[in-house]
Amino acid sequence: MRNPNPAEGNLLDNENIMMINLAKIKEILNTQSPDLTEDLARQSSGITRQYFGRTITLYTPLYLSNYCSSYCTYCGFNNHNRIDRMKLTTRQIHLEMRQVAQTGIENILLLTGESSKATPLSYLKEAVGIAKHYFTGISLEIHPLETEDYRELYRHGVDGVTVYQETYDQTRYKEIHLSGKKSDYAYRLKTPERVAASGIRQISMGILLGLTDVAEDLWALYHHLGRMERLYPGVEYSLSFPRLRKIKGHDFAICNVDDITFIKIICLTRILFPRVGINLSTRETPRVRDHALGLGVTRLSAGSNTSVGGYATLPLQGQEPQFDIEDTRTVEEMIQLLKTKQFDPVLTDWRPIKNEIV
Repeated sequence: MRNPNPAEGNLLDNENIMMINLAKIKEILNTQSPDLTEDLARQSSGITRQYFGRTITLYTPLYLSNYCSSYCTYCGFNNHNRIDRMKLTTRQIHLEMRQVAQTGIENILLLTGESSKATPLSYLKEAVGIAKHYFTGISLEIHPLETEDYRELYRHGVDGVTVYQETYDQTRYKEIHLSGKKSDYAYRLKTPERVAASGIRQISMGILLGLTDVAEDLWALYHHLGRMERLYPGVEYSLSFPRLRKIKGHDFAICNVDDITFIKIICLTRILFPRVGINLSTRETPRVRDHALGLGVTRLSAGSNTSVGGYATLPLQGQEPQFDIEDTRTVEEMIQLLKTKQFDPVLTDWRPIKNEIV
């Protein structure tokens, strides 16, 4: 990361910045000047074009289970919510994956609730094995595991793992993670290191915007990513900044992150981390997602459903979403949009190989 020179005219205009301090992040996010936002967008857009061209990778999330042993107050799957719990059977996994694969998607993100009992390693390995029949890129967003468990999943074909700290504010973390394994802040904080040590090639990290002070969480995330890059430079990293969304109409956010601030976060991240991927999910509206194209985003989810069995197994009225989707456009609609805006939609950048520990 890089350290801005306050004597310069722009907030971020000198090269080879190694670190940005919290005060500077707050200044950038809180300054209302349109000129600042435009300057960030201009720099971010140029850097993105330099390192990524006009390519956007598309992926789709697929929920395997909504069983959860943790009580996280903001999540629709938490173990205190009275929802219909479901775990896909082998047959249902095939049905769901076949439905997603028919859209042309080749990158799949498999998700579960925070329950190692409901979705043990054996179940995850089976799901990954099935996914290899339909997709070339397989990533997981699941309950944290030990290094050897991640290594087993890597051997079975997993390319990437997504794990968000949610918030780095330990006091706030305790307030919203009331019980279960996820309430262990330190264990979750070390998860990316266990993933990297397993041999898995790609790690996505992030914070959930709306839980606490945005600037402080962003500063902590940057430090965490910087540490990971130093310890495991061979891993491909990406960042996500999901905004806390309503669940069946109920709002859990305690602070608002408006669209301009959100765009600033994307641009600032791109300027500080030129080679890092930036993901944007269907939590965001079509307007925001379209505007973010070219500014720093490199991966978009498309055709998403956040319910277990939402693609081919359950009718809409019987689904229990983890959160409400804002962008309901299909994969084909997203492909056509990208082409219209002269971006190259990438459905896969992986070639199926056998993962081996060197």
